[in-house]
Amino acid sequence: MAGAAVETAEFVEPGSAVEAILEVQQPDGMIPWFPGGHADPWNHVEAVMALAATGELAAASRGLEWLARRQRADGSWHAAYECDGGVKEARVDTNAVAYVATGVLEYLWAGGDLGLAGEMFAVVDRALGFVVSLGTPDGAIPWSVGPGGRPAAFSLLAASSSIYHSLGSGERLAATLGLERPAWADAAARVGRLVEECESFFADNAQFAMDWYYPALAGVLGLDAARARLRARLGEFVVPDRGVLCRSDRRWVTTAETAECAIALARVGWADEAAALLATTDGLRCGDGSYLTGLVFPERSEFPPGERTSYSAAAVVLATDVLSGGVTAAVFDHLG
Repeated sequence: MAGAAVETAEFVEPGSAVEAILEVQQPDGMIPWFPGGHADPWNHVEAVMALAATGELAAASRGLEWLARRQRADGSWHAAYECDGGVKEARVDTNAVAYVATGVLEYLWAGGDLGLAGEMFAVVDRALGFVVSLGTPDGAIPWSVGPGGRPAAFSLLAASSSIYHSLGSGERLAATLGLERPAWADAAARVGRLVEECESFFADNAQFAMDWYYPALAGVLGLDAARARLRARLGEFVVPDRGVLCRSDRRWVTTAETAECAIALARVGWADEAAALLATTDGLRCGDGSYLTGLVFPERSEFPPGERTSYSAAAVVLATDVLSGGVTAAVFDHLG
């Protein structure tokens, strides 16, 4: 299943996006947002995926091993960790826990070590087992679990869409390794039905771009429904020649949302539109290959000021890989 790695100089030579991620990765394998900053499991996995997609498999392996060492007994991870390994945010984000399945699938399909992937399957098994255990019969999975073990009283649309995709990644990972996990397929079907048919069930985050494009990116919706969803709010979130607004009620465009939206457009077959959108991230790229988290327009002020994040660079790498038909395209090649 391995696809061709991203090999353009923009991403793999000194001063590239991947070099910027490698510069941030710590010796223990953790990939913080920026040097000396914190890490969260979801964005850590995103950066690991970018490393795997570009052939940096040794660094990707260290990232996966860091996750294995930090996994809690119940299969979860805390929401955020300090660069010294201490806990920054004690709650658990369920979509971040599930995303490890997508990270291991990308690593394996990119040509990663089969032995490590097999060892990481045990990590994925515990992680998805934790997430599935929180599900209700109607498919709802709370977006977080508090430090005391109490699940949140509501679910989030983007997070649930991500969980749907991660459960599918887990299924495909299991199949690649000659295993079966039917409970993951059942849970994905329940989550998917809720996202597709009962959007009003979720907390109202309609002002966030992620709630708009994630059901399409994650493959929850069929092709026609996904296209209709994206078309309905393109003019609200996409700023011509600038990128995607993080929120429809604010003036900043962000690298990660722009790259992710490009993946969503590509997933529904709008390759030209996806490429044009992804090209706007050039305006957020710094000379060392890193990417600004965001810019406020029209004044072009950095937001947050001076912040260049590893997950922003990773999102651009992964979107580029999707558009070029690399391994990430295969990982996201699934429509409901």
